[in-house]
Amino acid sequence: MPDEHGYLLVHHVEAPDGHGEQVHFSLSDGDDARRWTRRNRGEPVLTWSGGTTGIRDPHVVAGAGEFFVVATDLRIYGGDGRGWDEWTRTGSRDVVVWRSEDLVHWSQPWALEIAPPTAGMAWAPEAVFDQASGEFVVHWSSTLYDPQDTGHRGASYSRVLAARTRDFRSVGPAEVVIDRGFAVIDTTTFRDGDLAVRVSKDDSRRPDALKLFQETDTGSGWELVATRIADELYADVEAPVVFRDRRRGVWYLLVDQYEVRPQGYTALVSDDPASGRWTPLPAGEFSIPPNTKHGGVLPLVGDQWQRLAEAFPA
Repeated sequence: MPDEHGYLLVHHVEAPDGHGEQVHFSLSDGDDARRWTRRNRGEPVLTWSGGTTGIRDPHVVAGAGEFFVVATDLRIYGGDGRGWDEWTRTGSRDVVVWRSEDLVHWSQPWALEIAPPTAGMAWAPEAVFDQASGEFVVHWSSTLYDPQDTGHRGASYSRVLAARTRDFRSVGPAEVVIDRGFAVIDTTTFRDGDLAVRVSKDDSRRPDALKLFQETDTGSGWELVATRIADELYADVEAPVVFRDRRRGVWYLLVDQYEVRPQGYTALVSDDPASGRWTPLPAGEFSIPPNTKHGGVLPLVGDQWQRLAEAFPA
């Protein structure tokens, strides 16, 4: 197995006065998963001028010798200005995709229609590679409407949907994988042997909302093991990312806070991710540029970190 070294974070940047809603790369400082540097001199690595002309929530996935970045087709700052309610009802049902064989050289982007016509917008996509089938399983959030409500004017709420693809050029039928009867968004998933974990956000604004919550599956179905994660830090967080620190043998949960400026990721840590117990890293033990927003982490192997560092200087 190639040497394991370093981590890549793909993300967008919150920039109300600029255009940070493109794909940015940040690299861990060497093999230190607690310290990050924005690369490419702060400029986006991947850009999108089709669709809404902006992207948010990029995610990177590896499988079968290929890498893909998949992202929400949405521009808030400098976009069409219709607002969250209208985007949720009639936004883009596409996701934006880039392909690479080495993480340095990337294809031109393309749009992939992924959400069904009954959906409002497809957002916060993530993907995992299914070794057994050779397919990628993509999941995302969409508000679903009655088929007769073609204008999507009725009351509804967000579910999490999933579909399969081999090449991100076409997808199989979408199916609902999380429906709690209230709005659920921003699901992230990871597996470690027989353990499967997913962390999602209850976006319902109910007084008893779960807020950021975790479900664990060890083989007998999903069990709710934690709610209101990171409430001790901020009134609201979203966009969870979970990955393992291969050097320290612990797991990190990155959460994106948007209540305090500058916005962006902060980190919690666990030595038992199945438990749902996450402890905030002490002040000074986590460093990331401000306004680093909703993204995904890829553990790197071999010389990938070095080649990325050389191709996209700090």
